[in-house]
Amino acid sequence: MALLHNIWWLLVLIGVMIVIHELGHFWAARFFNIRVSAFSIGFGPRLIAFRRGETEYRIAWIPLGGYVRMAGEQPNDEPDPNGFASKPRWQRLIVVLAGPAMNVVLAVALLTGLYMVRYPKLASAGGPAVIGYVKPGTPAAKSGLREGDVIVQLENRTNPTWEEVMMREVVSAGRPLPLVIQRGGEKISLAVMPELDQASGVGLAGWAEQAQIEVGGLVPGLDAERKGLRRGDLLVAINGQPIRAVYKIHEVLRQCEGKPVQLTYQRAGRQYIVQLQPTLSDQGAAGPRWMIGVELAPRVTFTRLGPVSAFTESLRQNARGATLIYQFLQSIIERRSSARSLEGPIRIAQLSGEAAREGAPSFLNLMATVSLNLAIFNLLPIPILDGGVILLLLIEMLIRRDLSLSFKEAVFKLGFVFLMMVVVFVLYNDITKLLPG
Repeated sequence: MALLHNIWWLLVLIGVMIVIHELGHFWAARFFNIRVSAFSIGFGPRLIAFRRGETEYRIAWIPLGGYVRMAGEQPNDEPDPNGFASKPRWQRLIVVLAGPAMNVVLAVALLTGLYMVRYPKLASAGGPAVIGYVKPGTPAAKSGLREGDVIVQLENRTNPTWEEVMMREVVSAGRPLPLVIQRGGEKISLAVMPELDQASGVGLAGWAEQAQIEVGGLVPGLDAERKGLRRGDLLVAINGQPIRAVYKIHEVLRQCEGKPVQLTYQRAGRQYIVQLQPTLSDQGAAGPRWMIGVELAPRVTFTRLGPVSAFTESLRQNARGATLIYQFLQSIIERRSSARSLEGPIRIAQLSGEAAREGAPSFLNLMATVSLNLAIFNLLPIPILDGGVILLLLIEMLIRRDLSLSFKEAVFKLGFVFLMMVVVFVLYNDITKLLPG
C-alpha cells in the first residue's frame, strides 16, 4: 500500500509540474499566433484525447513528462507561416523561456500562499550562527571548533546565518572554508575543510547549529512515554550536559551503553528532571542504537505573514534555493560533491508519499521545491532541453543567421542520448540507495 501511495502522489506532483510548464509554452505560443497541433501530458500512445480548434489535447500512457507540439518546431517540419520557425527569434526565445518561467511562478506562488497560512520559523532563527555540536573526529573537531562558538565571518561574508554556513559546507568538500569565530571575548581565525560524505554525496564538516530541541513525538511503550514526557516538552540537558543539538542526546546514549540517563526538560516554564532507561533498538539503516523513546525536533514556531511579507519571504527562499542548486551543480563539475546526491523519480516518489502523509503544508512545500528544480534543470544548456534551445537561439541571434538543419539534428540527437544517460544514472542511483549496505 505504501508503494501505491507513493506512486499516486508522485503522479500528482509531476502532473501539476508538467501542466504548469507546458501551459507556459502553450500560452506564449498562442500569444504570438503560433499554431499548436498538440498539448500532451505524458509521452507515448494516447490514453485520452480530444480536439479543440487546431489543437489536440491528450493524456499519454507514460506520465514522466509532456510536450507542446508547435508547427514548424522540428528542423524537418514543413514551412508554415504560423509555425514556430517562421516567427522572429525574440518571440521564439520568449516561448521557450515561458515554460521554466511558469515553474518559477508556481514555486513563488505556492510558498507565498503557504506562508500566508502557516509560516514555520525555527526558535533559533534570526540569531547568529552558533555551533551547538561538534562530532568527535570530524573536520570541525580537528579544526579546534567547540560547542558555543559563534561564526562571525565565513569566507568574506560577515555575520552569516546558519543557512549560509550550510550552503557553503555542502558544496565545499576538499576545500578549506576560512572562518572567524567568537569564543568568549576572543576572535579566532581558522579554517575547516568539509569531507565528502559518500552516502549523501555532499560535503560535511561534522558540526550542527545550536537550536532548542523539543519532543516531537513519543515512541509507544518506551520509558519516555511511561515517565510522562509530552509532545512539545523542551529538552534542556542530559546527564548534566546542555542539549544544544539532537546529536548530543545520541552521543550520550551511545556512551552510556544502556545505563539509565538523567534528562532535564522544561514544560510551561517549569523545569523537571526524570531518570530514563534506554532500550536497544535495531530499527533503522544505521544499525542498533539506544533509544529513550522521544522523537527529537528543533523547536519551531508558526505564524501567519501578510501578503507582502509572504511574497517577499517566498522570493528570498526561492532565490536561496536557486543559488544552492547552481552552487551544487558547480561543485559536482569541480568534483567537490558527488552526483550520487542527485535524486531520481524513485526517491521523489518516496518524498512525495512522506510529504502527503505529513499533510498539505509539507506536500505544497515539496511541490514548490520540485517546481524550482525543474525550472533550473530545464534551463541547463543541454540540447533537447529548453536551455539548449535557448542557447541555439542566442547563437543564431549573435551570428544573425540560422544554423544548418544537419547541425541542429546532430546536436539534438546528442542531447537526447545524454539525457537518457542521466535518466539511467539517477534511476540506478535511487535503486542503490534502497539496497542494504
